[in-house]
Amino acid sequence: MRETTVVDDITRAAVELFAANGYANTSVQQVVDKAGVTKGAMYHYFQSKDDLLFAIYERILTEQKANLDAIVERGGPVADVLRAACIDVIETSIDFLPEGTVFFRSMHMLSQPRQHEVTRRRRAYNDVFSTLIETGQNEGIYRTDIPRPVLIAHFFSDVHYLSHWYSPEGPEDKTLLAQQLTDLYLVSIAANNA
Repeated sequence: MRETTVVDDITRAAVELFAANGYANTSVQQVVDKAGVTKGAMYHYFQSKDDLLFAIYERILTEQKANLDAIVERGGPVADVLRAACIDVIETSIDFLPEGTVFFRSMHMLSQPRQHEVTRRRRAYNDVFSTLIETGQNEGIYRTDIPRPVLIAHFFSDVHYLSHWYSPEGPEDKTLLAQQLTDLYLVSIAANNA
């Protein structure tokens, strides 16, 4: 139990400091001081600050991919599966809004191997999402006059923009917001818009 707490304490401290000061302007010493652990404890779990930044985003990637796989595994009409996937990725992005915000501001500072790993993991998610849209296109549900990568980018641009305007303390409930953004997206890619 304590091991998870140490990792969580370090990660939480890093997110707060990276958000306030920027990744480049935050030292490992500041992170361990804020987390209330030693450098040795941090280096037991994270080999470097680079590993810590990657771990912040890896948690989001892992949860979203596991959720997507479970949604696809349950099956059903492709329109229902894609809708559930869209709602999930918006809700989990809101759940991890501070982590996502920090990562997107700092991802260019990751080492090349870490950047490649992020790209690989995001591509794995994207491939499943793309297959759902392709299936819907083949069934005549989704438009085919716009390239599939553009249809996908259209959805994820809304997701990645959340950190610029959404506040959990604001009037928008995350579930309702996820449903509304999903509805707007699905209407925009519907075949009758072609």
